[in-house]
Amino acid sequence: MSDDDAISSIPPPVGGFRLRWDVFLSFRGEDTRETITKNLYEALKRRGVRVFLDNDGLDRGDDIGPTLLEAIEDSAAAIIVLSPRYADSRWCLQELEKICDGGRRLILPLFYNVDPSHVRRQKGPLEEQFRIHEKVFDNATVSGWRNALAKVGGKAGYVFNTSRYIYI
Repeated sequence: MSDDDAISSIPPPVGGFRLRWDVFLSFRGEDTRETITKNLYEALKRRGVRVFLDNDGLDRGDDIGPTLLEAIEDSAAAIIVLSPRYADSRWCLQELEKICDGGRRLILPLFYNVDPSHVRRQKGPLEEQFRIHEKVFDNATVSGWRNALAKVGGKAGYVFNTSRYIYI
């Protein structure tokens, strides 16, 4: 599937009204904000896609948590940039769970330096992150996060491994 195919396959809004955002970007800022997420955001914007990115989509004075969850609800699609430390952030996991609970929303995972099977099974770097979450959060919360990761890890997406590329 080409980038243009992915963008054109965004489902129409439910009930015919126009959603505020075409795409919600979910990512671990420390891992990807200045690299792949920045490039992806700029490429989508150049194509006229209305992209929610936390820095640009939040108005000053907004409460971050509720505003992010509202932006997810008001987005036709979500691109999830899954990186080695994505599951380290409870915010990322809460976003992901909300995205997966959304019904008809297109979900497109981008596996950035992580193996999709590790995401699906919470292995590799995600395994230790979940051990820590299990000590802090209740079973229902952690189970919801695990289910969301398993769902996204089971979707066809794009795998991007920077160790395969040589930068000049």
